[in-house]
Amino acid sequence: MPFAEGENIGPYRIMEKLGQGGMATVYKAYHASLDRYVALKVLHPAFHEDQSFTMRFQREARVVAKLEHPSIVPVYDFAEHESRPYLVMKYIEGETLKARLSRSPLNSDEITQVVDSVGSALAYAHQQGILHRDIKPSNVLITPNGQMYLADFGLARIAQAGESTLSSDSIMGTPQYISPEQARGDKDLDAGTDIYSFGVMMYEMVVGQVPFSADTPFSIIHDHIFTPLPMPRSINPNVPEGVERVLLKALSKERADRYADVSMMVQAFKAAWDSAGVPMKGTALTLPTVTASQEKRVETVEKTSSPARPAVPPVAQPPFQAAVAQEPKKKRSPWPFVAGGVLLTLLCVFAFFAFRQIRLGRQARQAPEPPPTQMVDTIQKVEPTQPSPAPQPPEPNEAPPQVQEAQRVADANPNDPFAQLELALAFWDADMQRPAYETLNHAADLGMENVDFLMEAGRQFHSREAWIASAAMYIRVYKHVGVRGDVPEEARTNFHEAVYKAAPNPELESTYPLVDEIMRVDQPIGLVAQARHAFYNGRFDDAQVALNQVKQLLPNMPEATLLEGEMNVVEERFEAAKLILQPLMANLGAPEWIRVMAEVLFLQIP
Repeated sequence: MPFAEGENIGPYRIMEKLGQGGMATVYKAYHASLDRYVALKVLHPAFHEDQSFTMRFQREARVVAKLEHPSIVPVYDFAEHESRPYLVMKYIEGETLKARLSRSPLNSDEITQVVDSVGSALAYAHQQGILHRDIKPSNVLITPNGQMYLADFGLARIAQAGESTLSSDSIMGTPQYISPEQARGDKDLDAGTDIYSFGVMMYEMVVGQVPFSADTPFSIIHDHIFTPLPMPRSINPNVPEGVERVLLKALSKERADRYADVSMMVQAFKAAWDSAGVPMKGTALTLPTVTASQEKRVETVEKTSSPARPAVPPVAQPPFQAAVAQEPKKKRSPWPFVAGGVLLTLLCVFAFFAFRQIRLGRQARQAPEPPPTQMVDTIQKVEPTQPSPAPQPPEPNEAPPQVQEAQRVADANPNDPFAQLELALAFWDADMQRPAYETLNHAADLGMENVDFLMEAGRQFHSREAWIASAAMYIRVYKHVGVRGDVPEEARTNFHEAVYKAAPNPELESTYPLVDEIMRVDQPIGLVAQARHAFYNGRFDDAQVALNQVKQLLPNMPEATLLEGEMNVVEERFEAAKLILQPLMANLGAPEWIRVMAEVLFLQIP
């Protein structure tokens, strides 16, 4: 539960909530004995799920608390309250560099001050053997008198000590500012990762925008690893040539090609800045939010050497989906034509035949795919502001008897979400996908504040293998109880299964609202889905990058382990697959659906 205003947390009295991120919630608090305000950074309770985290938290907090630098927000204390670890830090009145950039470009003096302040803070911390891991404008605080502080210096380090983490935006670094090695999930990070992130921030201040921006975090992360850096002067001709060279070196893909340390980079930047005859006003560009449609994307992708892989058809059927079918099922169109769309499991009569199709790279059977715009329309309704209008019922002579009966009950109870749900299910069971989804949306809007209803809707569509519909209902559950609240275990388990099994859908990339909502409420399973989607659509490097991110976020996540085993089976790395799947099958702590899928995959190994 979040801390409430007026509540006493140890010697600190909560005054107000300042903000919330994926890792921590920040409060302004009053320390009466010292008569001063402080900032409390309260880590998410999921960190406490790891029994040994408390000890590591204390150890890392002591290290961070030893940082004493005029441009680093000092840590005063650390403790726990009701199993919630928290840091006590200096309260800084002012705004973030991100807020300052949103108003207008920085002038020459401001750019120089940021480079000096952040650079000296990083250089000092690196000398103490401490990395920041999340350099970005929102972590630079500016006081009314112009003094600058680098904040959250160790929050990523402290969270790194725990195995239960929640957000790549916090742990892995923010996508727009993440280093290639951090994005790949490399363990042996050094000062170069902060140098790269700091270089991105310099690029943004001078050029007027970050180097990589796209519709999804995964696309941005991919660009940091594989896409050549957009030349600063091609975007903003006002950038001096010398400054451009500094940015190119700081943002080299390979760590060895960057500056050896932060001090060298700062010196090189200031020398180029001064020799260019600035002051110039930083950049002549304003800083609006950049979208993929507005931004010229660099199309050339660096060629990377990677081991040859067997061809997997873009829409190949995952092996477990074929193998679980013991007998033919009632045919149901897997691709709904109403807003939102749904991926159903493609079931084959003979498991061996279907799996052989994948291994030989043949095209699996598939039903017509829904237009991306239709899928987007429904998913955008995950969190409506008001109930949608009731859909128009089909003509009576066109509906089966069970639909007509459900329609009669729904018409008699127009504001009852359960009656509308029964109608949606009747439509679905009658293979009438368009009215099924229209009615489901209307029912979910009516029951948006009723967790029991949302759970039942998710449960019913989950039992029908309507994975995207089920996931959309469980997203509403997450939002109702709070993304970081007490989500029922059934909802979490079913949500993970639905997202995992929906992932191979070729149209998943078009449903940005759904993808964004999944990533927002549960980042790790969102990354697993992105990895599985990329793999079954032929983007193997992307799949491995996403899988590496998940393994760094949650090293023992069963869904990620299952996917790794699945990828090894499909790519015929059978010995590696055995080593992964055998422990997973025996892991009684893993959800049953994961163990069943692991067993099915294991049976495909010769």
